Amino acid sequence: MEELYSLEQIVITKWGGKMFVGNSDSERPVKFAYVGCRTTKERNARGEGINVFRINPESGVWTHVQLLKDIVNPSFLTFDRNRSFLYTVHGDCTKISAYKINNKTGELVFINQQSTGGKNPVHLVVDPTNQFIVVSNYISGTLAVLPINDDGSLAEFCDLVEIPGSPDDSETNLYAKQGIPHPHHNPLDPTGRFFIVPDLGFNKLYIYTLDTANGKLIANDPTFADTRKGSGPRHVDFHPTLPYVYLANELDSTVATYHFDRQKGHLVPLQILSTVPEDSIDNTCAEVVVAPSGNFVYVSNRGHDNIAIFSVNQTTGLLSLVNWEPTLGETPRFFTIDSLGQFLFVANEDSDTIVHFKVDENSGKLIPTGNIVRTGSPVCILLL
Repeated sequence: MEELYSLEQIVITKWGGKMFVGNSDSERPVKFAYVGCRTTKERNARGEGINVFRINPESGVWTHVQLLKDIVNPSFLTFDRNRSFLYTVHGDCTKISAYKINNKTGELVFINQQSTGGKNPVHLVVDPTNQFIVVSNYISGTLAVLPINDDGSLAEFCDLVEIPGSPDDSETNLYAKQGIPHPHHNPLDPTGRFFIVPDLGFNKLYIYTLDTANGKLIANDPTFADTRKGSGPRHVDFHPTLPYVYLANELDSTVATYHFDRQKGHLVPLQILSTVPEDSIDNTCAEVVVAPSGNFVYVSNRGHDNIAIFSVNQTTGLLSLVNWEPTLGETPRFFTIDSLGQFLFVANEDSDTIVHFKVDENSGKLIPTGNIVRTGSPVCILLL
């Protein structure tokens, strides 16, 4: 196979010095990585489509397996619950696509494509019953629900919900993105009951459940929790065991802590901290990830081009800054941590690199491994 990517390699013995036996995600390292990207001139992009990599379990090195070309802006990816199928939204467009995964080679085969009922779908997640996929349409301000057929294909959307609310005049003058609904994320909480939807335009966190008998989203009571005015809530992540949610605010470069009632879906704000040094300018936040241990929270800064590292008080859920780690590239739009909590992979969109870091399990600090994958305009990484 022709090598399409330049790899700077480092050997990590037996995936961090450990041996693994078993088949569950918690018992073994990942085997494959799927990388989404930007592809269009409007995004000044250099990506070509979805790339598939095989991950060496002993060295951690990524080897290119497949490129699915001519796919427009496959900007966010997700699996079904059995990890037999992969789904991608097409950023700036109106579509979502389904692919079948070859569990031996990791390669993808196209199944079908459907409309999301709105423009610029930016995030998607499959419900715990594996019957439906929920999509955030950023520009249109809607959430779509699409049924999943037994063969992994998608049916036409069965629900389309408009984000409720009205603009606050004091906020519409702060940023161009404010004053109209912009749902940017819709992950499920650890119980699988509640979808939390940060809306960047209305500065709210919306909460929904899904009626799986009818494929309909149901607004929680109350429907939303407020965020700081002008903050631009973008992404959230959940503590794995404690009742806390962490929110990355794109526009004012902050991270907020919320208490989360897992029975009622209520969110109560507790804390807000800057993700950049004092007097910093020209920065926006992107991704937030809670370590699998629950001991640390990570937030990416675009502009300062680093990962802010916070420790988590295991009693109160509150955060304390540890430090900032440069991402060794430009515009870290996305990053993820493997399920064992040993490695962090950051997608530097504007320098066309995925940089690998070892996670210090005691301090939470990030240590560059020297392993860098070069690929055009990466904006999402999905590990299998």
